[in-house]
Amino acid sequence: MEYRQLGNTDMKVSILSYGASSLGSVFRDINEARGIEAVHVSVERGINFIDCSPYYGVTKAETVLGKALETLDRDKFYLATKVGQYDHGVFDFSAERVKKSVHESLERCRVDVIDLIQCHDIEFADVDQIVNETLPALHELKAEGLVRYVGITGLPLKVLRETINRSEPGMIDTILSFSRYCLNDHALAEMFDLCESRGIGVINSAPTSMGLLTPRGCPDWHPASVQLARHCEKVIKECQDKGWDITQIAMQFSCREPRIASTLVGSANPDNMIANIEAVEAPYDAEKVDAVLEMLKPVHNFNFTRGFPENQDAIVC
Repeated sequence: MEYRQLGNTDMKVSILSYGASSLGSVFRDINEARGIEAVHVSVERGINFIDCSPYYGVTKAETVLGKALETLDRDKFYLATKVGQYDHGVFDFSAERVKKSVHESLERCRVDVIDLIQCHDIEFADVDQIVNETLPALHELKAEGLVRYVGITGLPLKVLRETINRSEPGMIDTILSFSRYCLNDHALAEMFDLCESRGIGVINSAPTSMGLLTPRGCPDWHPASVQLARHCEKVIKECQDKGWDITQIAMQFSCREPRIASTLVGSANPDNMIANIEAVEAPYDAEKVDAVLEMLKPVHNFNFTRGFPENQDAIVC
């Protein structure tokens, strides 16, 4: 497993990391014991960064994750979780609530300190509140030794950029976005220079764009346009005809970029996590990656957005 520096933090994180949302049964019901095994196998195979949220499964993911973490050596992993989003459509970024949330996550995850605490999906927040209330409250917890670093997450890049630009240096240690650095959408690269200039680490998630680039195809709830989804289906079919594993190609592409510290993938199935790790550790196949990028050119950077209107990215389609 390869490791990269996460911004100006002291963390060297695995280029592939464990996204624990699946432990909350957000995609399908899980076998808890297998989910715990998936975490253990991931750490044993070199993954050292684990990301969660109280929102996933409405605290279930953190609860199951805590059962997995309590039997692991604490120096084997970095734990990231989030504040601000607690159920579908339930957001509260007030100082009082986020401080309470951190204490709750510490208890559920069965740790004494959270390595990275992140404001979750800030496209559904008032940027003024994030900058002037939420981030300062989290830094108070940092001063108390309950969290080590502070980050922000979201789908639209506009709101991440604005929040960074309106924050004092050192207030934001990391950003996390999803589906914005994958084979069909490279827009997260627009953030690299700004983040580098501020010492902010970049975390990527959903290298298959939430299933858009998998043989199973995207789920019914996926926000991709019909044009984007259909073109991706066509590319997947072409890859299948050639005997190519589109999922492996997608993960290799995302993990190849050196300015992204880590890319999150998740499964409550240990066999799937082993396959994910092996895909990333396999020799990089530039010929296949380049061929798929060429196939996807007609929909390059076609995107989807969400959040408050003032926080949304412009749609390209």
